[in-house]
Amino acid sequence: MDASWDDSRRTFADAAEWFVHTVSLVGDRWDQPGLGEWDVRALVGHTSRSFLTVETYLERPASDVDVASPADYFRTSRATAAGPAVAARGRDAGTALGPDPAAAVAEIAARVVRLVHTRTGTDLLTTIVGGMRLGDYLPTRTFELAVHTADLATAIGEPVDIPVTAAAQALQVVSDLALLDGHAGPLLLAATGRAGLPAGFSVL
Repeated sequence: MDASWDDSRRTFADAAEWFVHTVSLVGDRWDQPGLGEWDVRALVGHTSRSFLTVETYLERPASDVDVASPADYFRTSRATAAGPAVAARGRDAGTALGPDPAAAVAEIAARVVRLVHTRTGTDLLTTIVGGMRLGDYLPTRTFELAVHTADLATAIGEPVDIPVTAAAQALQVVSDLALLDGHAGPLLLAATGRAGLPAGFSVL
């Protein structure tokens, strides 16, 4: 087993466990504000797609690699990610979680983590931006889980205790994007307390 793939799928599992735990703390606050135009249910629904897309895309094998890294995935998908369909899919995914969203999330997460552990990372799958290896796609899902579970924790007043493994992988994606887009300087200055970031700054 490739060590980096073994680490990556373990990191995905750590992020999944944190998400499931945080969702279990929501209680009756599903209609409270979550993120932007999403309420908590829609935010959880959107985040649950981090699992569902792995499952769906593996059912659509690709013949070629079109996108070779997690950072390239986010750069290539920017236009799609900014569209109104993303917000609608989040709301629909939240509704699809049914009357017990926490239980539904736990079941989905367990199922997809098991699926990932049966793979080698070399599988070619078809994403919204083209063919990728699972080993390159999975860190994008860990990133989404880390960021949106942090959003959820903030929304319900819980500590943002990101697992170290998931935080390290998510920060690597942030670093790669900043380098590729020429934003390393402002990000480094802000991270070391030299200057604040411009309003609306994002590496995504």
